[in-house]
Parts: sequence; C-alpha cells; structure tokens
Amino acid sequence: MRARCLIVDDEAPARAELRYLLDTFEHVQVVGEATNAEEALTLLRSLHYDVVLLDVRMPGGTGLEVAAALREATHRPKIIFTTAYPDHAVEAFDLEAVDYLVKPFDAERLGRALERALSGAPDESEPQQPATGGGSQGDALGRIPVQRGDRTVLIDQSSIVYASAARGYSYLQLAQERVLVSLSLNELERRLRGHFFRAHRSYLVNLDHITELVPDFKGALVLVMNDHQHSKVEVSRRQARELRRLLGM
Repeated sequence: MRARCLIVDDEAPARAELRYLLDTFEHVQVVGEATNAEEALTLLRSLHYDVVLLDVRMPGGTGLEVAAALREATHRPKIIFTTAYPDHAVEAFDLEAVDYLVKPFDAERLGRALERALSGAPDESEPQQPATGGGSQGDALGRIPVQRGDRTVLIDQSSIVYASAARGYSYLQLAQERVLVSLSLNELERRLRGHFFRAHRSYLVNLDHITELVPDFKGALVLVMNDHQHSKVEVSRRQARELRRLLGM
C-alpha cells in the first residue's frame, strides 16, 4: 500500500518540484494538491492522507494554522513542513511536525523526512554511561550553530541549560529563550564537552545549571534548572543513581 500524500503550496513551480521529487519514491503516491490553507483543510477533511507536505506562508492562512486545525482530527496525517523560511521551525515542532525542510532541498533530504514520517522517528536511546565530557576534535570550539532567519549564530555550550529531544532535532533551553537546532540529542551528546549529563532519553542537562534536586515517589529525580522559568527536568531511575554517585550523594 502506497502512502497517500498531499502537497500544499501556493506556488505552482514549488508544487511541481515536490511532485518531481516524490516521484522517485515508490512507496509514496501524490493524490492531491492545494494552493492555500482553505483548500488544504477541505481536502484533508474529505480524504485520509498519510503525509502532508505543507508550506508555511500562503495567502488566506498559514501552514501553521492548518497544522493546528488538524490537532483534533480523528485521522491526523504526518506533517512535513516545506518552506523557504527557517524562522518558524520552533512553532512547527510545537505543533508536532515530523520534519521541517528549508528550500531548496534534495530527494535524499526529503527521503529522510518521509522515512521518519512513515515509519516513526527513531527513539533517542538512553546511554549506557552518562556523558560528562569529551567532545570530538572537530567540535573543539564547544559551540552549537543555531539558525536565526538568514543568519547562523554560534551558541556557547556554557549557556545551554539543558537540551531536549524533538524528532531528530533538539531544543536548547538557554537562560531566557528556547531555540531549535538541527542536531539529534545523541549528536549533541557527542559534541558537547564539560559537565553535560544524559538525565533521560529525552534530556541532556548541564550540571552547572542545576539549582535543586527533588526526589519523586518512584525513586527517580526531578531537576530544577536555573533558566528564567525554573524548568523541571526528569531524571530516569537508572540515571538518578548515577547522578547521585557523580554528585557524591
């Protein structure tokens, strides 16, 4: 059974390019195109699609609004945003998008997004041993690139309070904001040096930014961090034992 795909983009050349790329995947079939948000929602309510390639900025409503409207749908397709604008990625992942592709992209990049959409994103596995140091030589600067519009900003690792997994990407929580980076949590774990600890399969914390450890009734821990909202990060039971050992508790 081929996956049914809807293309949503207000520009005809962009739709044609997406259809051309999708033709290279035998397991995917394009069964509809929409040029705006209203058309997209009409089609999505009339047929069960497996995946939607969704532009962000369109006349009459944004792709983000379409994704938000689909949250309550009984059959919710997987959403891959395809856009020329990189500055909406955080909002897209908050709406549970599978991927966020910035134009131009090739068939290989689209293929990875489709694989994630149709087979499920690989879990960020919990490490056998905690990461408390040792980046590779290529990561000697200890900085993480973050896209801000058309600029790339280098975030110093010491300013990262913690990182959380987001379907093959990661959020970095800084003191006053949260940003999205195109690195998985496992990749971040390999790159970051210093006092970083894999507290949970979904969290990597900077030990220098922990202000409080709160035990829970299951034998695990909750960490209170020193960002502006005093975020709480769960520590798995196995990693809680290791963290207590590291802290001499």
